[in-house]
Amino acid sequence: MNDINNMNDGDQQVHSAAGNDCGHGGATASGDALPEDYRLLDEYNDVHMHVFGTPLRVLDHGQGVHVWDVDGNEYLDFLAGIAVNSIGYAHPKWIEAVAAQAAQVAHVSNYFATRPQIHLAQKLIALAGAPEGSHVYFGNSGAEANEAALKMAKLYGAQRCAELGTDKPYRIIALTHGFHGRTMGALSATWKPAIREPFEPLVPNIEFVEANDIDAMKAAFDATGKGPITAVIMELIQGEAGVLPLDAQYIRDVRALCDEHRALMIVDEVQTGIGRTGSWFAFQREDLGGVTPNIVTFAKGVAGGFPMGGMISFGEGLSSLFSPGTHGSTFAGNPLAAAAALATIGVIEDEGLVQRAEVRGEQLRTDLRATDNPLFAQVRGRGLLNAIVLKRPCAHAAVDWALEHGLIINACAPDVIRLAPPLIVSEQDVNEAVAILAMLPEDLPED
Repeated sequence: MNDINNMNDGDQQVHSAAGNDCGHGGATASGDALPEDYRLLDEYNDVHMHVFGTPLRVLDHGQGVHVWDVDGNEYLDFLAGIAVNSIGYAHPKWIEAVAAQAAQVAHVSNYFATRPQIHLAQKLIALAGAPEGSHVYFGNSGAEANEAALKMAKLYGAQRCAELGTDKPYRIIALTHGFHGRTMGALSATWKPAIREPFEPLVPNIEFVEANDIDAMKAAFDATGKGPITAVIMELIQGEAGVLPLDAQYIRDVRALCDEHRALMIVDEVQTGIGRTGSWFAFQREDLGGVTPNIVTFAKGVAGGFPMGGMISFGEGLSSLFSPGTHGSTFAGNPLAAAAALATIGVIEDEGLVQRAEVRGEQLRTDLRATDNPLFAQVRGRGLLNAIVLKRPCAHAAVDWALEHGLIINACAPDVIRLAPPLIVSEQDVNEAVAILAMLPEDLPED
């Protein structure tokens, strides 16, 4: 499979048309009609931009941790819309909240405020443990959240250069293998060359430093003849690298460097936030540094399937850098999205899903390691964001095989399978998924 069909952008796994026909190989020898799924995928290809390749199936509806395609086939979903459907499908409290808000008002523009918007910002600041004076900016996606964070970092950089009396441009440091989005600013801080290079030149003065190499980070801060570093942006678990947690001491050392040089630490929690890793935010875990960021971005699971993202800036001084007109979005923080997010967070709290993510994640990793599947090289992750590292680059074939056996997973690297089920996943659901994964054939074709 060529490189463009192996890309993963943190929001959608790309697949080629070849290899997506498992179970849909055309009309049968007996002349039976094609499945509805096959017909609809043809229509999809006729009208959709081919940025995602051909979808694996046409899904119809979901309930809990299960989804059904248009032909009535049932699947156990261990991807959750790529860590988005945090409380699963069709949760009654989510439906009730969204329906009630839609009947009241769905959108008012940011010339006005609404109760859900205000209450959600208050709730997120409290969950993040952010100090008094912290503020929230709402967007519609993780990429938008990181765009906002990078713009704030640029304003801070201009301020720092003025304080230092230097005309050398300030710099932003990102990590190798990091992913922050596909819009132009976020893409500039995203490492993978295959998705960056076609759009260069990108935003200047963003440099990449090897992840987990504290000496390389120190060298970047100490570089002579260059402007000051205004911010370091990092995921504490790198999804594009194959659900790879950064070393806790490395994270703490980066925090110390940022403090020493008065640089911002931006923690991208688009995939790891809102209970996914067994804490409300990954930065709150001691085994992921236990640090306090200056800016944290979030999206994906915050609204349980409704498009929403945003950032929290810690403290009044930093938050004041954004003034009227410096940033904005028409749909950002609309009351329908905010109501969906409040309902999602409410379910996570009421049902103890942060704690469940920790328990079910530990069960998943322990049981996968106990299968002794000869294809498995390593199992890693935190909470309910996990990965199986394979001994050969056959992850896409593994995804197809699992789908044919009723399990939805995805490939985040040629040799890595990602597992990110809804936080409502049960012990029985984990047992079922492990039983399927334990049977993954050792001789799957390579990508």
